[in-house]
Amino acid sequence: MTVAIAPSEAAVPPAEETSGDEEFWVEPPASGDVAPSGDVAPSGDVAPSGDVASSGDAAASGDVAPMDDSVPMEGSASLEGSASTGGSAPILDVPEPVARDAREFGAYARTGGWAFALKVARSVRPGGQSAEETPKVSAKEFAALAGCSAERVMRYYKAWDKAADDGMVPHFEVLVPGADIELPDAEVWLSYYTSRSSAASERGTAIAAAAQAEGIRPTKALEVAENPTALRAAILADPSTAQAARAALLDRLKEDPALQTELARDIARTDELKKAVATETRAADRIGYVRQIVENGQVKTPAGQTIDAPAELRAEAERHLSLIDELDDDEEAGQWATDAYDTVKDLVAQTVAADPELRLQERRTKFYSSLQKATRVFEELTFDDVDDLDTIYEDDMLQRLEELQQAITMCITTLRKAAPAAESAEA
Repeated sequence: MTVAIAPSEAAVPPAEETSGDEEFWVEPPASGDVAPSGDVAPSGDVAPSGDVASSGDAAASGDVAPMDDSVPMEGSASLEGSASTGGSAPILDVPEPVARDAREFGAYARTGGWAFALKVARSVRPGGQSAEETPKVSAKEFAALAGCSAERVMRYYKAWDKAADDGMVPHFEVLVPGADIELPDAEVWLSYYTSRSSAASERGTAIAAAAQAEGIRPTKALEVAENPTALRAAILADPSTAQAARAALLDRLKEDPALQTELARDIARTDELKKAVATETRAADRIGYVRQIVENGQVKTPAGQTIDAPAELRAEAERHLSLIDELDDDEEAGQWATDAYDTVKDLVAQTVAADPELRLQERRTKFYSSLQKATRVFEELTFDDVDDLDTIYEDDMLQRLEELQQAITMCITTLRKAAPAAESAEA
């Protein structure tokens, strides 16, 4: 017999649920006495208790399977321990509504959302089938009978479809309206179902996949993505949330050049961040200087020449580096880096001063370095792009060039005096 159910009388109310906890509605079938699929709507989807609580209404609508003969129908029932709990609790005389709730809760605890999905899978017509081929109805018609949206129905439909492709449950075509089957464990349900319509988008799919890779429920990640203001509030208020966001942002930066550019621009436009970056860069350079000594056994002198680091210098550099490496992630390394750098630089200077040959080479290297810098500056100092010198002439320019010429002349004279002595020494 076909029973027509008006939407207002359906077991499921019309309210559209958007909570990320939708998958925890309680619409369980009775264990043993009620089919595992259950026909009671989940919490949040349940109509007022008067719609489904009475045994008379339930039996008339077919929403709940008939009670077992062992359960008294006069308003009370015997409830004994379930084998699934491993207990053998004494038989209790309890009101029938309480016993029914306990049975339905037990069934739902084992199957979770599969119980609801089965109702959809065995009653909603699969794509490609016409109404003449099957007694099943469309998702829209099923939603109207249930008093909810077709989108919600399709979320259960799609979850069942994915599970069927994986061999977890039968395909729609073999399911018969009202027939029960053995359902997977409740824990598996979350792998297939999402209560958010945004998960169907390309963005939602990517978020769900990332959530599964992190070992969390996709609904949680989707909820955060749909409410960036809440995420901002958590980051501003909670240091641990800010640290998690920072770590995630750094991971994202590795594969997102556009985000790298945007972040670099933000830093360049913020004075506090520019100072912080400069400080950290200086500390990193100093640590790198010390680390180079430890790993390669060589060091650069103030003039820029590379020499082999003495054993004492290398040992001191290794000691300071070990202290820096032992710092926790949240500890500032700036002062440690400065101490290590200053200590190593002093030892390098002492090493140069103690070796006459090295000291002479250091002076020669320093002079050549200064000469090369001056040469580059003079090579750039031309008037090729000046059409009229009168427009740029200043007395101060000429005076400074004349002073510079005198200094160069003195250097040349001094070097010429040293040239014969050097030549005779080589001879």
